[in-house]
Amino acid sequence: MQQAPVLVVMAAGMGSRYGGLKQVDPVGGHNQLIIDYSIYDALRAGFRKVIFVINRRISDTFKAAIGDRLSKVTEVAYAYQDLEDLPTGFAVPAGRVKPWGTAHAVLAARDLIQGPFAVINADDYYGPQAYRLVFDYLSQHGDGALYEYVMAGYHLKNTVTDHGTVARGVCVLDENGFLDSVTERTKIAKDGENARFTEDDGATWQPLPGDTIVSMNLWGLGRSFVDEAWSRFPAFLEETLARNPEKGEFYLPSVISQLIAENRARVKVLPSTDRWHGVTYKEDKPAVIEAIQALTEQGLYPEDLWGLGG
Repeated sequence: MQQAPVLVVMAAGMGSRYGGLKQVDPVGGHNQLIIDYSIYDALRAGFRKVIFVINRRISDTFKAAIGDRLSKVTEVAYAYQDLEDLPTGFAVPAGRVKPWGTAHAVLAARDLIQGPFAVINADDYYGPQAYRLVFDYLSQHGDGALYEYVMAGYHLKNTVTDHGTVARGVCVLDENGFLDSVTERTKIAKDGENARFTEDDGATWQPLPGDTIVSMNLWGLGRSFVDEAWSRFPAFLEETLARNPEKGEFYLPSVISQLIAENRARVKVLPSTDRWHGVTYKEDKPAVIEAIQALTEQGLYPEDLWGLGG
């Protein structure tokens, strides 16, 4: 019998662009955080266990602000994303302080992931629809000769900020709604109803239509992904240590793209019409607070999500 899907939350970032530990900055009444709303939506969808991937240095702060409270309503576990967590024979290069990326964040939880799992960013609001879609798909599909993964797809225009650039996985779908490829664009800016991206720090820009499907790192994966990512990590490190030792990142979408190209996996893209909300920059916070309040007034959320006061 297939194990029930669990939720993996990538929360190791210190929020450098925001200027603080944005994961513990309240956006709702009763000191509720963005992650509170994400986990509330996930529990409604059927998830019953949450694995937080955090930075060891902020462990006490994170547990006091989030984990201790949420452990009262669901099962909570922790994994730590450490720079030193590398395959045998590799070492952290001099000057490296940046985490190794989203695929490495998932690998940090490799001893805790035994079956299907969804993975999200801690500081992004995804909306309830995506969790239902991903949970249902994971519950009906499993790892076989062809890995069956799933991704919540968002319209790019629903995921950009007015206050700077964002990173998104730009997706190409085949005629059956499966992911053909995903390319990480690390600097996407809003451009009216559309967007544009740069690969040379703004010297030149290329357009992106607003209805482009993008990944917000809400994936539904199998244990197979963990094993495949770990086996591919050494090759990434060899290339990165030679070319970009201080900043190269092992991206989750890059591993998935390799598996798709090798016909090892296919990824069903389930479009969500929900609007993303997130605090990428401190100027984003007022709009997020306003959006959460509006959703609460519409009845989507109770004022006190967990009934714990505060």
